[in-house]
Amino acid sequence: MQLRRSIMPATAIALTVAVTSLLAPVTAAGDPTWPLSTDSIMSTVTDLTEMAPRATGSPGGARAADYVQERFTAAGLQVHVEENSSYDWIASDHALHVGASRIDANPVSHSFIGPDARASYRTTGPDGLEAEVVDIGRGDGSGVDMSGKIVLFDLSFYLPLVGLLPLAEHINDPDGMRFDPDTLLSANPYLTSLESTVRTAMAGGAVGFIGVLADYFDSNRYHNEYYRRLAVTLPGMWVTAKDGAALRTSLPGNGNRARIDLTVDRREVTARTVVGMLPGRTNDTVMVQSHHDSVGPGAVEDATGTAEVIALAEHYGALATQPGYEPREKSLMFVTFDTHFTGYQAHMAFVDKYITSPSTPWRIVANATIEHVGKHARKNVDGTLVTLDVPEPKGVFETVNLGLKLDMADALARNDVRATTMLNGAPFDYFRLGVPTDASFVLAAGIPTISFIAGPLYMYDDADTIDKVDRSQLTPVALFFRDMLDRIDREPSDSIGLIPAGIR
Repeated sequence: MQLRRSIMPATAIALTVAVTSLLAPVTAAGDPTWPLSTDSIMSTVTDLTEMAPRATGSPGGARAADYVQERFTAAGLQVHVEENSSYDWIASDHALHVGASRIDANPVSHSFIGPDARASYRTTGPDGLEAEVVDIGRGDGSGVDMSGKIVLFDLSFYLPLVGLLPLAEHINDPDGMRFDPDTLLSANPYLTSLESTVRTAMAGGAVGFIGVLADYFDSNRYHNEYYRRLAVTLPGMWVTAKDGAALRTSLPGNGNRARIDLTVDRREVTARTVVGMLPGRTNDTVMVQSHHDSVGPGAVEDATGTAEVIALAEHYGALATQPGYEPREKSLMFVTFDTHFTGYQAHMAFVDKYITSPSTPWRIVANATIEHVGKHARKNVDGTLVTLDVPEPKGVFETVNLGLKLDMADALARNDVRATTMLNGAPFDYFRLGVPTDASFVLAAGIPTISFIAGPLYMYDDADTIDKVDRSQLTPVALFFRDMLDRIDREPSDSIGLIPAGIR
């Protein structure tokens, strides 16, 4: 695949920096910002989106890891790749019928796998799986006889934006988006009723399930993540709200029976995590991360996050080539992960190797995670997805000290990072719960974290295409993280967190 830009050796980068610095905009400190420009970051997003799907173990996933490795190397970083085992999930021969009518449906990701959650090949066979349907709607299924039946339910999205307001410490929202009623009540598709409903269905002896995407727009291409704590052994299908209504209408005339056809091949694959180091004067290390994998196009999730990490790596790599450069106090580690959609095996192995049971010289003292720079979208009254030319509301889960909190609020405003709320991550840190972001395992391991996240309605869908990227916020987000990385470099390592390292 032709990359959108050439990969230059460090000497070429140095020459480019020297020439560009005469023309490029500069920060107050005089550092060139050319790698952080909108066009540069957007070009990287485009490159990554053209490799999609970038699923773990797929050709696109391998190309994405190679691409990040090449970009980090060209930026002058010390680069290596961590490899871990994970499992892909490939569905085929899928269909949903009620009587003679075929209902438009799509398999539920990571359903119909073996009970040990390892490699497996499972199929409903040439005759499919036909059974009586029990409809529990939005209920939890308590007291319902599910034995030998297909469970039909409405998927609920649990976390509307208003649910995060109790954690809000500061809101930078000059356009007032955060307090728009439609926006406040919109829910992201990450926390849902899927796991709890399927767990009940499996315990009740169900043989399959059909999820109606009641809170979703008119699409059944909802690619849910893999829920690590539950091996979903039942075959499952997604249908839209409209098709769910049609299905419910047709069931009584067909003996309340439906047929699911599904074949699933789950294979062990190799996940690749790309790590690039820019050593400082000490081994105390600030980690900057995102994930390069995707299921669909993945333009916003998470080509944008990966592009931001690459941009920052290039920015600091370019600075290191300038005459008179003095190394930073702390080392910088840039990381893009695999396995975001297949169980986070790479993330857990990384935390064990670098934090919990460290076997490298790098002492990680802080984390910055960047995910999802996208436009806001809503479900229209007719069920269609409407994308608005405004930023998707964003959150920054953080567990840093009070001084860094104040500087963070200032950096959000100064760099015009719009529709963004600082969220107190202390409860998640104290109880080691993690947060609903790619930084979850790092934060739960006790590392002070600044985790930038948005939850656009389309983020798990094939609708996550390049037009959803919010170009207007690409550079503001990059500059915000540049400012915070520079600020953290001046902070004593053991006092970065809200809970000092000595007390922890």
